[in-house]
Amino acid sequence: MSDSNLAAFALVARTRSFTEAARQLGLSASALGKTIARLEGEFGVRLFNRSTRSVALTAEGALLLERAQRILAEYEAARAELSQAAAAPQGRLRVSLPLVGVVGDDVLAAFAAAYPQVVLDLDFSDRLVDVIQEGFDIVVRTGEAGDSGLSTRTLTTFHHAVVASPAYLTRHGAPRTPADLADHARLLYRFPSTGQVEAWPVPGAPTAFPAAATSNSIRSLIALARAGQGLACLPAFAVQPAIAAGDLVEVLADHLGPSRAFRLLWPSGRRPPPKVRAFIDFVTARSGSG
Repeated sequence: MSDSNLAAFALVARTRSFTEAARQLGLSASALGKTIARLEGEFGVRLFNRSTRSVALTAEGALLLERAQRILAEYEAARAELSQAAAAPQGRLRVSLPLVGVVGDDVLAAFAAAYPQVVLDLDFSDRLVDVIQEGFDIVVRTGEAGDSGLSTRTLTTFHHAVVASPAYLTRHGAPRTPADLADHARLLYRFPSTGQVEAWPVPGAPTAFPAAATSNSIRSLIALARAGQGLACLPAFAVQPAIAAGDLVEVLADHLGPSRAFRLLWPSGRRPPPKVRAFIDFVTARSGSG
């Protein structure tokens, strides 16, 4: 039995006419009749009750039709997926990323060079975007996908770092335990989407202590910390360059909570388009945990 025989059977069942089904298939009615006869012989049952005026499914034919429709749908889906997988990634790709480089500029440049037919449309923002409503192909954010209409894949893990400038630590001393934070000013991150202040992942830290500044920009908090305005608790990858340059010093490194994850989010479907799959595979292969 082939899929073409099943498709011919389903068409006869749908049109209730050998003549009309044969016309749509580009066959003669007699050739189509022989195809159905072969199916009936294969299954050992009669599939249609025929008269000079009408064609109707038998009970056995109705059962086969139910199964055939599912088989044909799966066949078409598989063919579409394989065809899509073989297609070259191309077209405009809208990607939303955090302001601080989770996916490095060098990785984005390398992707553009590897896939010249994909036009990157990059939106850097810390706000929580609506992937589907705003028409993004891929979004990079922390946390889990709250929308069941989204697929997700972990891009990389990261941990936070509590940092301050050498000048600030000279003036106020370095905290050695989470409880010591009660004696320090802190620079707080405010989520753009909710306006809520991010809790520091430091078990045992005071629930409330002085805030020198609040911002929804990690970059501005880094600048304030470098200027000696207080302690900041930010993703380690974001402050590492300033630490390496000697502008910031990490404290309480042994008191930080568990790592968190950055995830790639994209609209769910049987299979993402080639341009989306190419981006997912490319950036995850070049992102390490840290």
